[in-house]
Amino acid sequence: MQLVDSHCHLDFPELHAALPQLIERMAAAQVGWALIAGVTLERFPAVLEIARHYPNIFCAVGVHPDTEDAAEEPTVERLLALAGDPRVIAIGETGLDYYRLTGDLEWQRQRFRVHIAAAKACRKPLIIHTRSASTDTLRLLAEEQGGEVGGIFHCFTEDLDTARAALDLGFHISFSGIVTFKNAKALKEVACFVPIDRMLVETDAPYLAPVPHRGKTNEPSYVAHVAEEIARLRGLPLEDVAAKTTENFFNLFPSARAQQLVEEGTHA
Repeated sequence: MQLVDSHCHLDFPELHAALPQLIERMAAAQVGWALIAGVTLERFPAVLEIARHYPNIFCAVGVHPDTEDAAEEPTVERLLALAGDPRVIAIGETGLDYYRLTGDLEWQRQRFRVHIAAAKACRKPLIIHTRSASTDTLRLLAEEQGGEVGGIFHCFTEDLDTARAALDLGFHISFSGIVTFKNAKALKEVACFVPIDRMLVETDAPYLAPVPHRGKTNEPSYVAHVAEEIARLRGLPLEDVAAKTTENFFNLFPSARAQQLVEEGTHA
């Protein structure tokens, strides 16, 4: 059994200082791969360095929608230049977040459009962050034809209608440790609704540690607890959830599959 943590932030200080130990704990928990999502362009060199050093770590390049005063605002050209590295398998995280920021957020929507255009140009999927902004997130994805490349609605916390609309646009849904929380009844219903062949699991580490580690610093090895909860909710063996979500990841990110096949051949 092998799992994939489809979204984490190993470059963040809480995790970066202990990377070798984190990688060891991933292996012990049968978490074979992880994807680091970029949040700013100035931090991206550290993200890429990790992905280049560890063959089972992939990454995405993007600027998080919460970054109001980015030191470097992304352009299509800049994102494409960075996405040219083979370790970069996606564009993001990107999207809209109306929860933390208020006022005129047109800058956020324009930044999202830039990411969608870059993803379409390099034919790499999108990593979508949306919070209190599902209507506009879905509208912009439809207007900009983001479904051409698809991707992931990561750390999904929206309602069933939003999940259905995201699936209709061709996106996958990723569940984090929130699905293990006792008060996440509506999200558990979504986890039962999403087709198993369109589902991924993640940690969003260092945040949102799942039960039984809630309140602690999260890490990729804990994604096993997310998969266990999905298996419990759906009445499936854990091995089936692990196998299917891993297959989904490599189907969604063919460049990751190609690199993994090369790595396996090198060690054959």
